[in-house]
Amino acid sequence: MNQFNLPGCLIIEEGACERLNEILADCIPGIEKRKTVIATEEALIPIMKPYLEEMKRDLPGSEIYLIEENSFAEAMELAKQICMRDVEVIIGVGGGRVLDVAKYAGFVGKIPYICVPTTLSNDSLASPVAVLGTEGDARKTLKCAIPAGIVVDVNVIMGAPASHLQSGIGDTISKYTALYDWKLDAAYRKDRVDDFSYLLSDMALSSLCYNEEKSLKSKEFIKILTQSLVLGGLAMEIAGNSRPCSGSEHLFCHSLEENYKEIQISHGMAVALGSLVSCRLQGRDVKRLETVLQAYGMDMDPMNWGITKKIFTDAWLKAADTRKDRHTVLNEVTLTETFLGEIYDNLRDGK
Repeated sequence: MNQFNLPGCLIIEEGACERLNEILADCIPGIEKRKTVIATEEALIPIMKPYLEEMKRDLPGSEIYLIEENSFAEAMELAKQICMRDVEVIIGVGGGRVLDVAKYAGFVGKIPYICVPTTLSNDSLASPVAVLGTEGDARKTLKCAIPAGIVVDVNVIMGAPASHLQSGIGDTISKYTALYDWKLDAAYRKDRVDDFSYLLSDMALSSLCYNEEKSLKSKEFIKILTQSLVLGGLAMEIAGNSRPCSGSEHLFCHSLEENYKEIQISHGMAVALGSLVSCRLQGRDVKRLETVLQAYGMDMDPMNWGITKKIFTDAWLKAADTRKDRHTVLNEVTLTETFLGEIYDNLRDGK
């Protein structure tokens, strides 16, 4: 049985950052006496200034560390500083790139990591992995530890761009096809899925799909999206891998990233687009996904993202090769340029 950890605290509320030090003290007793690094980025200093200043005041042993890029080298440099200077706690304040660097640095440095997101673009805030740049434009998914605590201030997230929240929706929607692919993989290997992990991921999907609040800037919606993303991260931690949240739709996204770096589409939007295709390949009714994506105003016309029919087709033909250890629907169907071209045309026509 896989051994797993859970965050010591999970706070999702309005004004959470206004009592952040109180929350941190509950999460990590004695934190005010510990040497702490607050990792963030320069662009967030004006936005988060009151909260950062309060943390600095109430945590005398703390200092701010500015992260410049989402890279393995940056994470290792931060980990080096943690080890050399005997840092005991790391707090990540920011979006995905800040949180992944801080999470991995804390893992390498073997210290507790607290996650304070300023946006909700994917389920990495609670996941046991960090996606970091390596050489050139290449990125690698690295295993690490989940946060010791997660603090989400709904008021702060309200200020995030709508496109970031749509990306978070896309990452959640992708569980619809990822879970199906996980079952295909289990049948192929004569293995089994982890029932509890599967349930958590399915709950993450259902809570978003059946949510009646469709306004991206609704506080109730932000709470629901946060819960969905956290559940997805915990599902991966319990399973010991990313199968509850990542299937053929993610392989399409990886293929785009590896072969067409010029395409500017967020991870969440790419896997949402991938799910619309994977759903068709799995022989399932795609209307459920389309209804949710349309409700949140998400543009699923690939051409509007610079993805031509040639790029779309080629990315799908190369998708399975991005993770040869993964068995998905891509290993069970025959893909042709003609067939993929028809799917592309249907996406463009909204069919």
